[in-house]
Amino acid sequence: MSDYQKILTEDARLTILKELAQENSYSLNETILRDLLETFGINRDRDWVREQLKVMAGLDAITTRLAGSVMIAVITRAGLDHVKNRIAIDSISRPSPE
Repeated sequence: MSDYQKILTEDARLTILKELAQENSYSLNETILRDLLETFGINRDRDWVREQLKVMAGLDAITTRLAGSVMIAVITRAGLDHVKNRIAIDSISRPSPE
């Protein structure tokens, strides 16, 4: 993976966490997440988003489940702590100080 791809991927993961953290249910589906990433200039297909969700689940930043054929992501305590700069999760960009 090139440096550019690494930065883009880690930034996309942070964007996903931030969006999940803002939801009352702490959850969103992969299609909504793909559309949200697109608003931040990260144009990737659903399979790419699904792969990022699987990686993030492996990092314990989120949990996932299927609703039919759609993947649902739910942020974990560790994911929330990363967004709030309490901990750092490797392979996800750090949020900037607020």
